[in-house]
Amino acid sequence: MHVLRQARGPGAGMNQAARPPVCPDPAPARSCVPAIPAGIEAMVFDFDGTLADTTPSHEQALRAALQPHGLDLDHDWYRQHLGLSIDDLLATLPGGRQLPHDEIIRQSRTYLLATVHSITPIACVVSLLRAARRAGLPCAVASGASRLLVHPGIDALGLRHAFAAVVAREDVTHGKPAPDLYLAAAQRLDVPPDRCLAVDDARDGVTSARAAGMHVITMAGGRLVSADEGPEGTARFASPAGAPMPRQTPPGGEAGPSAARETTAAPHDASPDTTPPRSEDSAR
Repeated sequence: MHVLRQARGPGAGMNQAARPPVCPDPAPARSCVPAIPAGIEAMVFDFDGTLADTTPSHEQALRAALQPHGLDLDHDWYRQHLGLSIDDLLATLPGGRQLPHDEIIRQSRTYLLATVHSITPIACVVSLLRAARRAGLPCAVASGASRLLVHPGIDALGLRHAFAAVVAREDVTHGKPAPDLYLAAAQRLDVPPDRCLAVDDARDGVTSARAAGMHVITMAGGRLVSADEGPEGTARFASPAGAPMPRQTPPGGEAGPSAARETTAAPHDASPDTTPPRSEDSAR
């Protein structure tokens, strides 16, 4: 499979596909907020692709950073590798190990920081965050992205006040799908992991949170659903106040620790499946 193509000039190969919706209907966002399970004492949120709809901008930033080196990022390949950090994406690309990684990462981050003011929140997730805050639950961010991008992104969404802790890739040894990020967030909140509810759109993020021993909510078909019960078993939605409801025992228990790899964010136009859903956004 051809992953990279020769760039055809400035802007060549830029994907012009329409941006996927960040919530089925942002106006009644509360209607897509799932119940907070009984017994939950804290919530931990992924950032890219979960709190913020950053997938298109991260793809564009990486493509723009590669083009000066005569390479064009293939859209389909990129979407198949959501869940990898920019470092891991470059290492995975055929011939990518020979590229000047530091330069490409710097150019990509420069682009993302210049456009951070334009990122949009994912309404369902922000509504869930607000419900957790109303319920008095401490909240944290656990992101596989660099703190150089995560902190400005949180500020751009006006959510700095909402989080008692922010854990980024530099804060742990291993990124997602290893459990380090979620374990560090639970430690900073001083709440046992099995009393935390994680929210992550990414397959690797879901794996990471499960490996940490947390309950998990993910994105499927543009809605928040329980990753523990599977898409078919999550038609229950909370009241506007996000009142807790009893949770079912997850089938098969929690997954064990996985090999370390930092992750990226998935678009929200995919259909639900029964595997742990997809991934967080790249160019981190």
